Amino acid sequence: MNKRERLERTITGEPTDRSPVIAWRHFPGDDQRSLDFAGAVLHFQQTYDWDAAFITPANGYMVTDYGAGDEWTGSADGQRVFQKRAIQRTLDWTALRPLDPARGSFGRVAEAIRVVHDSLGESVPLLVTVYAPLVQAADLSGQLTLTRHLRTQAERVHTGLNTFAESTLRWIDALRRLPIAGIHYVIDAADYTLYSEDEYTAFGLPYDRKIIDSLPSKFWFNMISISGEQPMFKFAGAFKVQAVHWHDRAAEPTLAIGKALFAGAACGGVGTRDMYLATPNAIRDAAREAIIQMNAHRLIVAPGGVIPVTTPISNLRALRDAVERSI
Repeated sequence: MNKRERLERTITGEPTDRSPVIAWRHFPGDDQRSLDFAGAVLHFQQTYDWDAAFITPANGYMVTDYGAGDEWTGSADGQRVFQKRAIQRTLDWTALRPLDPARGSFGRVAEAIRVVHDSLGESVPLLVTVYAPLVQAADLSGQLTLTRHLRTQAERVHTGLNTFAESTLRWIDALRRLPIAGIHYVIDAADYTLYSEDEYTAFGLPYDRKIIDSLPSKFWFNMISISGEQPMFKFAGAFKVQAVHWHDRAAEPTLAIGKALFAGAACGGVGTRDMYLATPNAIRDAAREAIIQMNAHRLIVAPGGVIPVTTPISNLRALRDAVERSI
């Protein structure tokens, strides 16, 4: 069974030869240049043979061309820190304009996608990470500033969110011309520690739905990540995607409950912290526990989020090996 067949059958709940397994990470430093980034993605995929290869650019790639200054300061998760925020005043939201998906950071990522596909061919499905407009807004302004602005000058923030949504739609349109299986859509904002349900319903959900609804039919494998310490999982069913991912080892619901609330595949089973702090045996045990809990049905085994750059090779091999030994 090839990777696409395994994933498609998992998504629809049909029997497979084994559970699919995936993991993704940032590549700080390498993610600033197309060829270096493509080479890092290829090395990661060819070393571990995941069932899908994630194109995970720098976390700020969708907003750096607005003038946001970012750099990697050594964080274990490989994410870059914003040293300069382009949004300071509420009026700044109204000055934003959609970005050109063929230029700047978008253009570099598109080039990397082509290089990765040229090397892997059709044998490995490619997913490109795309960040929700409300996530982009937080990157460009800072979370505290964004929260204050949306509570005091909502219309101005909506103007900015519409700009981010249009920029994202243009990027999706460019991606449909590239040889990818779909997108990995990150919705960090659907988190009770950041917003109330009413706030997410007003400032996040309409834009997220618009973007997900725009995905072309050729994208056969789209996944949403509802990240955060207290994810608003009740909204997972609002999106027409094939898989949902969340930190199931650290936040509710469990994989089994989550699967019952969503029609596609559940993605998770292994804690993100465990990937770099636990032993290989513990990683294998967690993956097998998830497979047993789900009866090897509609499950994609994965860590709870982007894995740290310090993750031991032995733990990555244990994660990959766990699905083979579970047969």
